[in-house]
Amino acid sequence: MPTIEPLQPSAAWNQFAAEESDWDAADPALLETITVQMHLIRAFEEQVLELAGQKLINGPAHSSIGQEAGAVGSAIPLTTADQINGSHRGHHQFLAKALNAVAPDGFRLGADWTPDVVTVLYRTLAEIAGLSDGYCHGRGGSMHLQWKEIGAMGTNAIVGGAVPFATGFAKAHQLAGTNAVAVTYFGDGASNIGSTLEALNIAAAWKLPIVFFIENNHYAVSTTDDESTAEARLSVRGLGFGIPSWRVDGQDALAVKLVMDEVLAHVRTGQGPAVVEADTYRYFHQNGPFPGSAFGYRSKEEEASWRDRDPLQMAERHLERLDIADREQLDALRRACKQLMRELAGRITEPDPDGRPGQLRIRPELWPPASFIDVGIRGDWPEIDPARVRTGLDFADDELATARFVDVIAAVMHRRMETDDRVLVLGEDVHKLNGGSRGATKGLPQDFPGRVLGTPIAEAGFTGLGGGIALDGRFYPVVELMYADFIWVAADQIFNQIGRARHMFGGDHDMAMLMRLKIGTTTGYGSQHSMDPAGVLSTSVGWRIIAPSTAVDYVGLLNAAMLTGDPVAVLEHDADLYKLEGPAPTDLDYVLPFGRAAVRREGSEVTLISYLSMVQRCLDAVEQSGVDGEVIDLRWLDRASIDWDTITESVRKTNRVVIVEQGAQGTSYGGWLAGEIGRRLFDWLDAPVLRVQGGEAAPSISKALETAANANTDDIVAALNELKG
Repeated sequence: MPTIEPLQPSAAWNQFAAEESDWDAADPALLETITVQMHLIRAFEEQVLELAGQKLINGPAHSSIGQEAGAVGSAIPLTTADQINGSHRGHHQFLAKALNAVAPDGFRLGADWTPDVVTVLYRTLAEIAGLSDGYCHGRGGSMHLQWKEIGAMGTNAIVGGAVPFATGFAKAHQLAGTNAVAVTYFGDGASNIGSTLEALNIAAAWKLPIVFFIENNHYAVSTTDDESTAEARLSVRGLGFGIPSWRVDGQDALAVKLVMDEVLAHVRTGQGPAVVEADTYRYFHQNGPFPGSAFGYRSKEEEASWRDRDPLQMAERHLERLDIADREQLDALRRACKQLMRELAGRITEPDPDGRPGQLRIRPELWPPASFIDVGIRGDWPEIDPARVRTGLDFADDELATARFVDVIAAVMHRRMETDDRVLVLGEDVHKLNGGSRGATKGLPQDFPGRVLGTPIAEAGFTGLGGGIALDGRFYPVVELMYADFIWVAADQIFNQIGRARHMFGGDHDMAMLMRLKIGTTTGYGSQHSMDPAGVLSTSVGWRIIAPSTAVDYVGLLNAAMLTGDPVAVLEHDADLYKLEGPAPTDLDYVLPFGRAAVRREGSEVTLISYLSMVQRCLDAVEQSGVDGEVIDLRWLDRASIDWDTITESVRKTNRVVIVEQGAQGTSYGGWLAGEIGRRLFDWLDAPVLRVQGGEAAPSISKALETAANANTDDIVAALNELKG
């Protein structure tokens, strides 16, 4: 007979509740602070819903009415060094963090509002209304609130999308040697998202100082937690990763505060992450001023039962019982909060001269100007010592040695880590195998212990962690994706989060990081490891893209990229470039000019534009065809960095263009470039722009089919002969 032995989880799972005696023992000043903060947040949210009902909020208004206790109770023990982020329903968390920052001594019943408190409420309201005075200058609105200086790192419209970033904040705290923590707030819906689970796993494996705070309000829009998962006590998620977890009454602000005290004592002392689940309820629908029962997915009886446990009323009952406040004082508090919010709403609205009587409009002078639309997508090019700048074409023989391309990658990264202790490298297997899967991190783990981080196979999780480190700003992450095709696995973090973070949150902060992408064409790895990502990445606002075709360029472009305040993707050809031996610089500190292409061959009959390994194929094709072609190596591929001066000068001379790329048609980079050349340079073109690219299908494993799928030198020769004909 088999032996069956019950297993026990490696972490504790506790239900936490506050007793009346805990309220009795609490500092009266703390209880006043909790009550005042919850009233301010409630009045704020009610004012937002009123403006939304008048069509004065553009887009959704996800109110947190009913959920104030979780935010207030969890934020009170935090410091401004602690960092939080959250979901689309995050007004209450943002306000709790901000109010604690500007009123560290708490709030008292009957006290006047300080100017700092009024400013927090006004700027938050202005942001939700989309106005210049908002924390993100109106770009964030209801779902993207950020005040980085006090540790409010940004709420997020993608369910679960913010969670990996918080692990990056936590890693930065860990590396900096502080006792600060990260707290990431999310709901029941996000507890089922893959990126959230990846973040939980990484946090546990690396013992990161982070609290995963689940606001379980039991509904993901209209879908109940019972419909979404077999175990609706969502704090159970922590047990699967060995993370101690707590479940608490989310309507009881003091209980939440007390459980956070216990949790933070655990996390701040290096014992790793924790999960807190607050059992709570949102009174209204997913967004807007109507209850869920109005849409038929909740009963009025259910809603009434939760309102009987209203967090504000619970706190008030204890204050009255303990003679801290009487009914008159509490009613006066309610009136004062409502009056303050009416006054603030009056600062952003005025009677609509074209509307019906009593109709309001947003004050026109408060809108951000249309000219602000693209400001802050990326940073400006930094100032560089001119002595460091080389063209990449100006090296003497005695400044070069012979080396493999991949060894130069490892060497320049070694140099950057040697000269800047902020630089970190993370990715799958980068810490082993004598330099990762291809040797690009050779020597780094041994020379920089603790700064080369081998990750789980969790591209969304560790890419988002890198994004969080970049947003934090104290360290510089270099994230390696083993193959470029894996950008699809990490797509939300790459495109929705990292690429948009600077602009979405107002354009005021850097997002400096590097993402190295290995392109596996001609390696025999088939359809899912052979993608050229240039075309896809170039559609994403916020990313810069470099594509070094030589070892000399790799050093200079990488150094330039790491001086910017932007996320930069580095494209690297595996089989076509990594193993090549050729001239390599002995100086590893020079910088190539920002946004400058290189003319690899001058010519008069046609301009060939390419990047990476296809540049050499263009040079070979020109020699084979006998066409006097000018070959331009783009180097910088993103739309903001592409060198139009060099392209324009060449096209005005040759009047013909061939764009050459290796990859498949569907993810083509040349498609947009051809259209832009036609738009900009139509008057100088004597023929349509020709494009050489791969086939419709991704490469297959078969050597013959792989060769057929990718563009090659013969295809370029054929295009040149077509122009001659």
